Amino acid sequence: MPVPFAERPTEHADPRIHQDILSPSSLRAAAVLIAVSRPSSAQASRVVLTLRSEKLKSHAGQVSLPGGTCDAEDDGVIDTALREAEEEVGLARSEVEVIGQMGEISLPSGFRITPVIGLIDAGLTLTPCPDEVADIFHPPLDLLLDPTAYSRSITHYRGADRTIFELPYEGFRIWGATAAILYSLAKQVGR
Repeated sequence: MPVPFAERPTEHADPRIHQDILSPSSLRAAAVLIAVSRPSSAQASRVVLTLRSEKLKSHAGQVSLPGGTCDAEDDGVIDTALREAEEEVGLARSEVEVIGQMGEISLPSGFRITPVIGLIDAGLTLTPCPDEVADIFHPPLDLLLDPTAYSRSITHYRGADRTIFELPYEGFRIWGATAAILYSLAKQVGR
């Protein structure tokens, strides 16, 4: 049985973002999967990230971890993360060894996300769901676990400038909640 990786919530780069969240209990529960490939003699560990389709109503065109809203039929956040990864990128739940989960991160966009961490074999063939995912890419785990690789930038949200984490990788902009989750993981692993 996987154990929590961290008991405390995953933090934003800008703690003022919590002021935009009026009632955390009213947020929709969601989960994402941090799918880390096991290292091989040919390749170091990598993480599965997606570029969301421009057709989506929320967070269109943004980089994200596979995941989504918890359904009533899901048996908890781990089940949600595995179901969503299978739907979005064709990652069969039988291919994932769940090793833990991080603390929740609340978003002013209306979600309360639990990151779930799982190991997968390197070289699995993943297929994006065209309605949800425009691309799949695999940045190296070493890069994502380096807190100094992240910068802080400013974005305008709900009438105010907010500080966010950001990490560029081969033309992709990893930022916002995804970068906050990965930065938090990097800081926790570093401890």
